This record gives sequence, structure tokens and C-alpha cells, in this order.
Amino acid sequence: MRSGIIRPYPSIRQSYSTDIAIIGGGISGALVAYYLSKEGIPAILLDKRQIGLGSTCASTSLLQYEIDTPLGKLSKQIGTKKANQSYLLCIDAIDKINKITDSLKSDAGFSLKKSFYYASNKKDVDEIKTEFQLRKNIGINLELLSGNDIERLFPFSAPAGLLSAVGGQIDAYFFTHELLKSSIDSGLKVFDNTDVVKINHHKRGIELETSFGEVIKAGKLIIACGYESQGYLSKKIVDLNSSFAIVSEPSTTKNIWYQNSLIWETARPYLYMRTTDDNRVLVGGKDEPFYNPEKRDRLIAKKAYQLKKAFGKKFPDFDFRIDFAWAGTFAETKDGLPYIGKVREHPNTYFALGFGGNGIVFSQLAAEIIRDILIGKKHIGEGIFKFDR
Repeated sequence: MRSGIIRPYPSIRQSYSTDIAIIGGGISGALVAYYLSKEGIPAILLDKRQIGLGSTCASTSLLQYEIDTPLGKLSKQIGTKKANQSYLLCIDAIDKINKITDSLKSDAGFSLKKSFYYASNKKDVDEIKTEFQLRKNIGINLELLSGNDIERLFPFSAPAGLLSAVGGQIDAYFFTHELLKSSIDSGLKVFDNTDVVKINHHKRGIELETSFGEVIKAGKLIIACGYESQGYLSKKIVDLNSSFAIVSEPSTTKNIWYQNSLIWETARPYLYMRTTDDNRVLVGGKDEPFYNPEKRDRLIAKKAYQLKKAFGKKFPDFDFRIDFAWAGTFAETKDGLPYIGKVREHPNTYFALGFGGNGIVFSQLAAEIIRDILIGKKHIGEGIFKFDR
């Protein structure tokens, strides 16, 4: 997050009645609010923090059609048809984010990028070749690169890789505020520093009680709190990991590597890299399989050193001087897909939970799917990302 506090929002000071209440003021909640506002549906959005200062401000903001679970593996988990649809829906989601930024007063740092996915070692070459064929078969625009191709385009070697035409990046924090600004102009009410301490479910709606004592009555509730949404569910749906990132000082070099594409690898956990629109290099990864914010933050200096060293092995001529280093919580599902929709234990409630390495893309899908459910329209993703899959 380089933009600072973009604009203030008030805490709630009176009770309200509305059609939709949204809990969560990050990128997921903002996208849901944006889609509802375009339909003219009255809504109120609440966040216990300041807007965008949860996982959104820690996001490294890669927009990938590629899911953390490779297409071949995902096909075995959920079936070929649904796996193919998942990948194609992600491509469509990036295109729709592009169109949204075109409609806003600011592009929110959005740009289209190619995505380079390489084999970390020789044993992963077969996976790369399989992925190429599976993706090509469903019309995805990509190239299979040999080791020689990679050495020609990049200053490092890898035995094989996929160069996809579809990918992108954005300033998630700035985008969140731009979405909310547009939605407020269309009637959305936004309150931050407002904690919902109790949710009462009724047959015809829900009732939220805040820490200030105000009550919000709504016909439907949408929960878009990222990994913290697990607290509203009795069934465990995610594993929480700690992830780390660094970003360099601005460089004078315009093309730091081949077309400044997004870069990531087959190894798990994976290392990933992208450039920024002000010519910095962002490197992330070195995940740890635990959730403990204090323990995680104590590792930032060590992980920053490891990330810089890993980057230096691939780009030895780049003078990487760390400007910022940070850590965040990374939620992982059993199949790498988001959870979108309702659960039986919470009537009149929908969840927009875009987990994984391409969480912003999943948040776009969640907003579109929930919008369609509320206006009585069928969406192909509803059955793929449901809780009881």
C-alpha cells in the first residue's frame, strides 16, 4: 500500500434498515458493493477496521487466470468440465476488472501483463507440458517454452515454462477506495471502525448489532471478511499460512525483464515476482504453514533476506535495494478455489470468500455471482464454488 489513507469514512451513528448489509471493507466487499450499486440495490457496508486495512493493503495484487491448483490436478478433484470452467471464468474476471477500471476516474494501477509459469526443476517438465495441452484445448492463449527459449527471454534458466497472454496487476487498496467512491455516488453507505458484535438471523432477514449499540436491519447479509470469515462458519474450510513480500526501490530500467510479465513457479510454496507501475520489483513467497501474527512478523527480516537472495539468483544484474518488507496471512482451500454462496446454518446470508494466490480475481467472481443470485439470474460459477462441493 503506497497511497496512504485515501479518504476517511465515518463510524456508524444511527440505526438503519436496508436491503443488503455487507460485512467487510476490503476488495471483496467493495466489489460486491459496486455490483449491487449498479443494480440500484440499497446496501450498507461495515468494517471493524479502516477501509482496506485488512488483507487488502497487504495484497501483492497479481491478477492471474491460473489457479494455485494446476488444471490437470483440479480436473481430477472436481471433474474436467468444472475445472475448465474455473480457469475460463478467471480469464473473464480479469477482463471485467479491466472494464471496471476503464469506467472509473482512475485506473487504480491496473495493467494487463503476460504470465510466465516455469518448471522449478526437471521433474516438473511433464506437468508443464500437460498443462500446456489442457489449457490450449480449451482455447487459452499461451506458448510452451523450452529451456533455450527461457534463456533467450530471461536472465535465468529453467527446463520449461508456459507464457500466457492473459494476466494483470492492480493497486488493490486504491481500487477498493475507487470502487467504494463510485458506489457511494450511487447510494451505498459505508462505515468503518464499526464492529458487528452480534448477528441475529430471522426468517425474513437479519439484524446486526454494532459495538456502538446501533442496529442494522437488512433482508440479506453478505460476509466478505476474507480468512476472518471462518469465524462465522462451524465447518473448517481453509488452512491459514503466513506469507512474505518485499519491494525494491524504483528502478530507472523500464523493462526489467521480458515484457515485465508476472512470474511464478511450479514449486510449492512458490516464489513469485512482478514489477509495479513506478518501476519497482515485488517479490513474494517463502510461505510458512502457521497462523500466528506475532511469530510471523518476527520472521519478516529473515524472510526478506531469503526473498532478496532468491531473486538475486535469477536476476544477478539487478541492484535490488529493499524499500519495504511485510507479511500477511494467506488462506488456502482444499482445491485452490474460492467459497461463494450460502450455507444452511446461516439463512439469508451469502459468503464472498476469494482465497488463494488470485484472490482478487475470485473476489470479482464472487461479486458477480452474488449479484446474479440476488437478482434471480443463473451464474455458471454458483455450482462450482458452492460450499457443499
